[in-house]
Amino acid sequence: MADSDLEARISNDPSPVRAARELLQERYNADAEAFRQGADVRALVHSRAQTVDRVLDLIWHRYPFASSEDIALIAVGGYGRGELHPHSDIDLLILTRNGIREDWQDDLGAFVTLLWDLKLDIGHSVRSIEECKDAAREDVTILTNLLETRTISGPDSLRQTLSEEVYSDTVSSDRDYFIAKREEQQQRHKKYGNTEYNLEPNLKGSPGALRDIQTIGWITKRHFGLQNIADLTRFSILTEEEHQILFQGETFLWQLRFGLQLLADRNENRLLFDHQRALAEMLGYHDEGKRLGVELMMQSYYRTVLALAELTDVILQYYDEAILGTGGEDDIQPLNKRFQIRNRYIEAVNNQVFAYAPYAIMEIFVLMAQHPDIKGIRATTIRSLRAHRHLIDDAFRSDLAVTTLFMELLRTPHALDVTLSAMKKYNVLGRYLPEFGQIIGQMQHDLFHIYTVDAHTMRVIRNMVRLNGSEVRTEYPLASRLIHRLPKLETLFIAGLYHDIAKGRGGDHSELGAADVEAFCARHHLSERDTQLASWLVENHLLMSMTAQRKDISDPEIIHAFAHAMPSQAHLDYLYILTVCDISATNPKLWNTWRASLLRQLYIEAKRALRRGTENPVDRREWVNATQSEAREILHAQNMTDEQIDHVWDTVEEDYFLQDSTVDIAWQTAAIIRHGNNPDPLVLIRDTRGGPTDGYSQIIIYMKDRVALFAATTAVLEQLNLNIVDARISSGQGPYSISSYVVLDDQGQPLGVDPARKERVRKRLIEELDDPEDYPDIIHRRTPRQLKHFAFPTEVTFSNDTGNQRTVMEVITPDRPGLLARIGQVLLEHRVRLTNAKIATLGERVEDVFFVTDEDGHPLSDLATCQHLQEDLCTMLDDIQ
Repeated sequence: MADSDLEARISNDPSPVRAARELLQERYNADAEAFRQGADVRALVHSRAQTVDRVLDLIWHRYPFASSEDIALIAVGGYGRGELHPHSDIDLLILTRNGIREDWQDDLGAFVTLLWDLKLDIGHSVRSIEECKDAAREDVTILTNLLETRTISGPDSLRQTLSEEVYSDTVSSDRDYFIAKREEQQQRHKKYGNTEYNLEPNLKGSPGALRDIQTIGWITKRHFGLQNIADLTRFSILTEEEHQILFQGETFLWQLRFGLQLLADRNENRLLFDHQRALAEMLGYHDEGKRLGVELMMQSYYRTVLALAELTDVILQYYDEAILGTGGEDDIQPLNKRFQIRNRYIEAVNNQVFAYAPYAIMEIFVLMAQHPDIKGIRATTIRSLRAHRHLIDDAFRSDLAVTTLFMELLRTPHALDVTLSAMKKYNVLGRYLPEFGQIIGQMQHDLFHIYTVDAHTMRVIRNMVRLNGSEVRTEYPLASRLIHRLPKLETLFIAGLYHDIAKGRGGDHSELGAADVEAFCARHHLSERDTQLASWLVENHLLMSMTAQRKDISDPEIIHAFAHAMPSQAHLDYLYILTVCDISATNPKLWNTWRASLLRQLYIEAKRALRRGTENPVDRREWVNATQSEAREILHAQNMTDEQIDHVWDTVEEDYFLQDSTVDIAWQTAAIIRHGNNPDPLVLIRDTRGGPTDGYSQIIIYMKDRVALFAATTAVLEQLNLNIVDARISSGQGPYSISSYVVLDDQGQPLGVDPARKERVRKRLIEELDDPEDYPDIIHRRTPRQLKHFAFPTEVTFSNDTGNQRTVMEVITPDRPGLLARIGQVLLEHRVRLTNAKIATLGERVEDVFFVTDEDGHPLSDLATCQHLQEDLCTMLDDIQ
């Protein structure tokens, strides 16, 4: 049906709802198709508003009050600006001159009811001019909405009168409004972590996003009475270039928001993972080499909001001076011939400083580092800095004055991360270090790396700075002690700055980054020794975390191999600190007491090995004999006989004596001896204190070995909402096995915080595991755990641990309910025996390592067997819902 026919029905039919919906849907479909074909998003946003205007005007004129000069239908807020995205909310004000007349009551009620029936996201208020003024005085949000109005139906004179009133100081002074909006922005930024680099950013509220642009617009309208930010160019507040940054940035964000709402089919402003790939495809972003199209789109987003954040800072700072002022003479403190501090903002003494002394581009940041009371750079100087950034070229980068200043910056005791972030924000760091410029805004599309590479790097530097203070000694006790022993802190900062510098280039980013940092050191005239250390740290920055999280660090041979890779104790100290700062800056969920304890244990054991000398490794047999001797002494003190002890120990492999403390081995052995011939499983649960499991609960299960025992046990633990962080299976030549699981409850707490629950867990394990015929049902039982899946294909890789005669199987896959039980089931089907497991859940990403053998206790030597096992694991895990 033609639009004109639908409009006629809206005006004349007794029930206009169906015709109005049809018209809105037709226009919606047409706009959506035009967007997919590449139409101008600004035209579409305004077209959507005009469509709604037309429908509302037609409905308004169905009622007698439409002919009155004392009532009008007003668009406010974003709709008042004439902007509507596909599912944006539509804010309306029914404005009266002196209040609602009695003869309007029923018709207004019918009008509002009809709007609800349209199924649009409409918000409305009914107020007189005086009531609007009162509401605006009380609520800055209402005042802001009333700064952006358009008349849809009725006399425009009402809206004009209202605008004159709300712009007056009787409602809110210019100063009060600016303070309120600035505070509002600060609170909003705080909500989003004061970073532009959220993994799933909010296109309206995140720093540098649409709300920041709108905030400038609101303050502009209140201060100057202007309706368009572009008009600021007339007042020399915005340069033409700055207006283009604002305009193009807003246009790009509108494209993202328009497409996002089409995909979500609702008023959605959060750029969720669920929609990012589809949106990138809709907007024409394609994979380029190893870079995904979605990563390229998100890099465009991050770089756009970073530029917008820089510009909004400049404008708001101008308004701060113009509106708030100092209330007296400026407080000016000279720093040198080029710079001074004015009212706590650093500024160049004239706008040509950077032209005749380009090194001053670096000097200004050194001065900021040396004077922590400086709040920031003055707006005029930021503009001058932007105008002269082109001077940062190869000659600038090699200038001895510049390189000396940058090294001085690294050596100055201050919040280095703040200064480097400011350099990045003003596009100085990315120009000075072009290799860093390449990673600005670069994301990795997974839930493990929740920050862009540059934001992660800044967090690594921040962690290093924090280690120098006292507030993190409890959180990072060993690292905060070691950092004060480092010969040169700047070497650590350089390694932190370069450890991920080569991400996204293809190839091994550690090796490529090592080459980059060597070039940096040469350009900055570092000694050969310092250069070698920085290069070694970058090349090996993953070594410690990989060893601690994926290898059996109770194995003396693993410790020896790791220590052998350390050129010196200083290298170990630097690497430990870099590793701690790196892991805790990757994902807040990643750093916990378990991971900290693994790294601490590896550090301590490697330090002992270095003292002993890596040419004198510990003999495995001697280690086992010493452990057994100490544990036997403890058991003798409890009146246990050698016959009782050997009866237990003869059933387990010697690996059992490598992995636990002698006290733990004695505790477990004594409990098994006391358990005697009881046919029920023995289940021991205790919270641990000290050692690598400090702050966790340990569950020991001793029972007859069953082929599906691991799968059934992990299924029960997962169904009890327990998070498994470590698993060890000790099954020897006898009929019994000892399994050890380290767990936390669903609140991240050990079970000892709820003794009753601990007993329920113990009884449930006994009940479930006593009959192996129940295992298939247990394994397939649904786990009551909800996760938002982040889809990527499962990866399974194999390698042989020849020293321990076993195969290492690594599984990388999204976390989901029942995962370990399913892995156990596949191993069972392939008649593969599990001897040990390293469980590592990184956010919603699982990186588990399983140590397996064939039925006879030998490594998996047949390539076809490994391939079939790999295929079945991938199929099974990728089919779990």
